[in-house]
Amino acid sequence: MKPFALFVVLALVLAGTFVSCGGGSKGVVIGAVGPVTGAAATFGISTKNGDQLAVDEWNANGGVLGKQIKMVFADDKGDPAEGATVYTKLIQQDKAVAIVGTVMSKVSLAGAPICQAAKIPMVATASTNEKVTQVGDYIFRACFIDNFQGIVGANFAFTNLKAKKAAAIFDVGNDYTKGLAEFFQKQFTTLGGKVVAFEAHDTGITDFKAQLTRIVQAKPDVIYCSDYYNDVALIAKQARELGFKGPMIGGDGWDSPDLVKIGGAAVEGCYFTNHYSKDDTRPVVQDFVKKYQAKFNAVPDALAVLAYDAMNITLNAIKTAGKTDGAAIKDALAATDLDAVTGHIKFDADRNPIKSAVIIKISNGQQVYETTVNP
Repeated sequence: MKPFALFVVLALVLAGTFVSCGGGSKGVVIGAVGPVTGAAATFGISTKNGDQLAVDEWNANGGVLGKQIKMVFADDKGDPAEGATVYTKLIQQDKAVAIVGTVMSKVSLAGAPICQAAKIPMVATASTNEKVTQVGDYIFRACFIDNFQGIVGANFAFTNLKAKKAAAIFDVGNDYTKGLAEFFQKQFTTLGGKVVAFEAHDTGITDFKAQLTRIVQAKPDVIYCSDYYNDVALIAKQARELGFKGPMIGGDGWDSPDLVKIGGAAVEGCYFTNHYSKDDTRPVVQDFVKKYQAKFNAVPDALAVLAYDAMNITLNAIKTAGKTDGAAIKDALAATDLDAVTGHIKFDADRNPIKSAVIIKISNGQQVYETTVNP
């Protein structure tokens, strides 16, 4: 054979080998999304860690469908426009067979229609706004939804804290914070309490004193603040400066070590609803906490747990489906019956899990388990 001909043959063989190995080594591609930069960066970092821990465990046990799992993680920056971009990329370029994420409801609401149109199953990690799964039958979530969380917060304020008057403050530009405040207001009023102030603020501001002055003048027993941890810390400090001495209550958006770092004494004695507590004595919880701490040298927050559960739910569905076809995975997800760290997972008709919530108290600068509330 002539040298040139031999070169061509070798080149073709190598090319074929490259394509074959590339397809084989690629394995099963799972997209994952979270805000690792931006205002909710601690949420995204925890989410990425939880995703990675689950994938590493599956790969150590042979992967899924006999193939290794390749997780492609994308930073949505907490921005819906960026979220739409990364969801599109994961589907069209990375060829993800399913997507796990994201954290913020407003970003999930941008990504969900893209997944639904492409028939790519999506399991949101911590997006609690009820509208997320209403996008379509390919959209699921690992967390409870805002109406349950808002009701739990109102019940706790009225029954446990004996509050008769409440105020609420929220970010009007965020579906999560606005919805949570509305559900709290409705339930607290239904119980016989009175919401004496219901104050919206614009996204991105740092001076909340105009809203808080009106709140403090109304003399509430508690303030319900549905914002994320960074705003909560500032709101709490400014509320204390204006003379409010009662407890504040919020949702799972409070769950960050930065809450106490920024808020300090202002958030002491405050409460929030959450998806799990590191102090839960169930073996599955303590095993997860131990594994997470060993790998990341940090105590896992609820975002890490929900990501871990969401990834396990997704991979279990792929295993059950026996193939990576979107419709088959979707059907397997709908039939999920799985013990997870945040509780036993079964989906209702709207693809929302029905499970418990916990109440966390900030005490001596630490998150302390207060009680569990069942659905």
